[in-house]
Amino acid sequence: AFAKAYTQEISPQTNRVDIQSIRAIITPQFDTKSIDGQIWVSFEPSENVTEVRLDAKNMSVVDSSGIATVIAEKDHIVFKGDFNATKKYTVQFTYKATPKQTLYFVNANNKDQIWTQGQGKYTSHWLPSIDDMNDKIEFDLSVIAPSQYEVIANGKMIEKEPLGQSTVWSYNMEQPMSSYLVALSIGEYKKTTFKATSGVPLAFYYYPKDSLKAEPTYRYSKQIFDFYEKEIGVPYPWQNYKQVPVKDFLYAGMENTGTTIFSDSFVVDSIGFTDRNYVNVNAHELAHQWFGDLVTETMSDHHWLHEGFATYYALLAEREIFGDDYFYYKLYESAEQLRELSDKGKGQKLVAAGGSSLTYYQKGAWALHALREKVGESAFAKAVKTYLEKYQYKNVTTDDFMAEVETAYGQDLVNYQKKWLYQSAFQASEALELLKKSSFMRSYFELQALRPIAFKDKYKEIGDILKLPNDYLGQEAVYQLAGSKLQLSIGFYKQAFASKNVLVRQAIATSVEQIPEPLVYQFESFLNDPSYVTREQAFLKLWLYYRAKNDLKKQKTLLDKMDTQFGFADGNMRALWLTLSLATQEYKGNQAGARYDELVSYTGPEYPFQLRENAFQYLLQIQSFDRISLKNLVEGCTHHTWRFRENSRNLLNELLKEERIKEIMQSVKPLLNEKELAYLARIKA
Repeated sequence: AFAKAYTQEISPQTNRVDIQSIRAIITPQFDTKSIDGQIWVSFEPSENVTEVRLDAKNMSVVDSSGIATVIAEKDHIVFKGDFNATKKYTVQFTYKATPKQTLYFVNANNKDQIWTQGQGKYTSHWLPSIDDMNDKIEFDLSVIAPSQYEVIANGKMIEKEPLGQSTVWSYNMEQPMSSYLVALSIGEYKKTTFKATSGVPLAFYYYPKDSLKAEPTYRYSKQIFDFYEKEIGVPYPWQNYKQVPVKDFLYAGMENTGTTIFSDSFVVDSIGFTDRNYVNVNAHELAHQWFGDLVTETMSDHHWLHEGFATYYALLAEREIFGDDYFYYKLYESAEQLRELSDKGKGQKLVAAGGSSLTYYQKGAWALHALREKVGESAFAKAVKTYLEKYQYKNVTTDDFMAEVETAYGQDLVNYQKKWLYQSAFQASEALELLKKSSFMRSYFELQALRPIAFKDKYKEIGDILKLPNDYLGQEAVYQLAGSKLQLSIGFYKQAFASKNVLVRQAIATSVEQIPEPLVYQFESFLNDPSYVTREQAFLKLWLYYRAKNDLKKQKTLLDKMDTQFGFADGNMRALWLTLSLATQEYKGNQAGARYDELVSYTGPEYPFQLRENAFQYLLQIQSFDRISLKNLVEGCTHHTWRFRENSRNLLNELLKEERIKEIMQSVKPLLNEKELAYLARIKA
């Protein structure tokens, strides 16, 4: 997952009791944001025991029957009885849970939505289970939900039955998995289906309003799936594969077994695909189905076996799609991040608990790339295949993986492990030499070396690059034009414009701070580029240019042209348009109120937090917070997504320095719920 790692030790019970299967009937209660559940737990002790414990946070047992006394404690549900070794038992009970995390009730465009995120949060907040990754369990879920909604869970849907105004969705898993990978998503969805070349069913879900975005969002999905089965050499280990976008997800995506849940901010149209496509997250989460789901770490010291593998194999998949230059440039970018961290003395060992995402993901990917280059592709592939087959549905350590590599390679790898796995410093010199195997990277480094040289002394080199620019070489050449005298660089800018390379043109749009007179026409052409990043930059800079020229007619014409564009899921184009239109003198003055109301409306909880953040920031710029937007900002201060919550709190703290805002806040308080009022009381607002 694109998520935080967490520390976990093997629990004593895991060595004494094997929880084999959990079957549950789940009924979400939307009004109380709670779960009613009925559950059957089958287990087999390896020695005589008198109690078996499930992890269950703040749940109550409603009823139980059968062979055990079932008791709810704060963090557990306990079965008490005489349980004999090697005998299989099944305990049934009903329970109620009001999860504070892990399962979220969300308002999506005024529609109900439920989704789960088990990694680092634990499924035990909504489903009695085992938080220890080392106890793998077969889960079969049935979910009772209002009939207007789709229900997606792990496994194969085996039955769908009406029950009054609700529907019972029943899913079956055939293989065991760690509890943190149990997934549930409920909402209004449609889906498009495919079959992998191997015959595995693939289902890609989308909101009904996003039917035209389904193709660009899931572009290359089948190709990635087929590539992995061939590259990894081990068939996809689950019954089917589903992908589901959800609102206000905690991370980019999560690799629940057979059922990836991801942020709907990656739902894009064909223009958005250029800048913020789902391909990398898509490939990363799919790779986890082998690396993490099929073969799982024993504890977080070995978390790189999940994230390093998923990151590296995602790069290999993208290499198939976007080519070698992309592959090496992405490796270079992460190497620069790791080198910088290491130079500051903040590098981390790869095999250790408590590592950062940069360590587990990017350093992990680099360790695998260096290993593959050292032992050769054939030995590496053989080792990975053997490792996955030998430890399927089991838990592993780094030593387990490295033993397979050494066997395939025929030599020990002690020195490699010391440098790449157990040393805090990043191996920057070795990484550089590996990058130089690419002729593209050698050319890039040569161009990069020209940065400190005066522009007049690298005239020919820049010109040669821009004649037929590669994406990354062209961008670097454009960045080196910045700061040079316009009379020297104007011809090169026009050459770069004429290249029609989207990324090179984007580099111009983002790097030129103020539009010079000779480039106005070219900047106007950016407004039609297949890139919302380019369009947004050009739109803002052209508006500022026309305002500086006191050309109100051009400002208005520009606003008319850009009126209908929304942009990414965060509404980057629309929020900017609303703000600039309000700041433009005499622009459709009779509609200014409606435009302001629209901007304020985007701060509401029914919209994605990314769009809300944009709306908040633009209201800050025009100093126009009102009662509604302040109410929505306070709601943001208690939001489940921590990044948005922290940003909202920082913004509110700044606003509360103004007396006007303090006065408005007094009229906001009657509109707030208990949690929001408690937060204001805590900060003495």
